[in-house]
Amino acid sequence: MKHYKNLTELHRENGFPPPESPLLSIYRCNHTCGMGDREFTSDFYMIGFKKLKSGTVLYGRTRYDHEAGPMMFFKPRQVIEMKNLQFDEDGFMIFLHEDYLNGHPLHTDIKKYHYFDYEINEALHLSPREEKTVWELFSIIEGEYNNNQDEYSREIILANIDTMLKYAQRFYKRQFINRTEISGKTVTRFNREIDNYVSSGLLAQKGLPSVHEMAGRLNISPGYLTDVLKQESGKTALEHIHIYLISEAKNRLLSERLSVSEIAYELGFENLSYFSRLFKKEVGISPNGFKKQMLN
Repeated sequence: MKHYKNLTELHRENGFPPPESPLLSIYRCNHTCGMGDREFTSDFYMIGFKKLKSGTVLYGRTRYDHEAGPMMFFKPRQVIEMKNLQFDEDGFMIFLHEDYLNGHPLHTDIKKYHYFDYEINEALHLSPREEKTVWELFSIIEGEYNNNQDEYSREIILANIDTMLKYAQRFYKRQFINRTEISGKTVTRFNREIDNYVSSGLLAQKGLPSVHEMAGRLNISPGYLTDVLKQESGKTALEHIHIYLISEAKNRLLSERLSVSEIAYELGFENLSYFSRLFKKEVGISPNGFKKQMLN
């Protein structure tokens, strides 16, 4: 598998013009804007804007949803594979080495954009107005990149990339809402999968379900799951798992035959004190206090 450590090699092997910088490249492309039919990894963040007519993009070994979705985001050292790509119209690619971000707030902030981890099924689908916004930002970045760069260029380029990423975050929130109307509430599907997890005896076998476990059952990435649940309900995936388990605990505490420690163990908690702290945080009273209160 090919790993690209520098932009010069990446550009040369894919027929792109030589990059203007060893750590940043901007490439506006026409109907041929692919990276060859190969698997590869790189040391770069990649932002792609392109409407794909045919072909496949695999990211982290999973198929990327590209139908009418012109924006894709890739992080360093993730496996990417592109096959038989054909595009509907012009687009662009931005390659951003991690070292280019050193000393800039975006070095930390870029890790907050979960869509770089959306490994399954969720490219960003833009409306015409949103596409216009993205192209306007790209034009500023491209202008700075192609002109004689000075001491202000890097700051201007990174400021506009950061703005583009913030807009992408906003556009994804709009997409969460629009797609919920089509596919149904993720919260409902999420709770149904927790029900299945518990009823199948996996609590006893594997312990508490993780966010990764639940995301896999829903065929979406953990980051996307947390973001869409936050949009729908104001709570993260982990918070929903805790709410579900505390609800189960309250029901089981009404049975006099089970002790608090037995209930905690049945629900997958290996640590009684962790269960008790979580219960008190959610309910406002300790498990023993709740049991005594309800049974009296």
